[in-house]
Amino acid sequence: MNTYLLFKSIHLIAVISWMAGLLYLPRIFVYHSDAVLNNKSEDLTSTFKIMERRLFIYIMNPAMIISWIFGVLLIHIIGIENVSFLWLQLKLLFVIILTIYHFFLFECVRKFSENNNSYSSKFYRIINEIPTVLLIGIIIIVVFKPL
Repeated sequence: MNTYLLFKSIHLIAVISWMAGLLYLPRIFVYHSDAVLNNKSEDLTSTFKIMERRLFIYIMNPAMIISWIFGVLLIHIIGIENVSFLWLQLKLLFVIILTIYHFFLFECVRKFSENNNSYSSKFYRIINEIPTVLLIGIIIIVVFKPL
């Protein structure tokens, strides 16, 4: 069995799962912040809190960790000297930004759980585009491998 292809497959599955969470969680925040603003029932806001926590803890965190582990293993397999290539440096930079964004979303989950959200639904709609832009950049960089 080809270990490289196995690790690459696991990496891609994890990245897709992570991206799904990074795209979906801010959308839940949009509805949650609107529900709070419009004084919707406590049951509804409680449901949003459960959805946010479960998505983050059970899907996004494991997917991010697996993405990182198998990404690093892939770099090890192709050779650590490849980190000197611009395309890999850019990809790593974008993945680090996604990871920072991931932990920002964790802070938002925490604030919502404490009924202390300070952002509007419009803010969440706007930041929801961040992972999309980074994903497009990563795919183009990995496919075309500039310099």
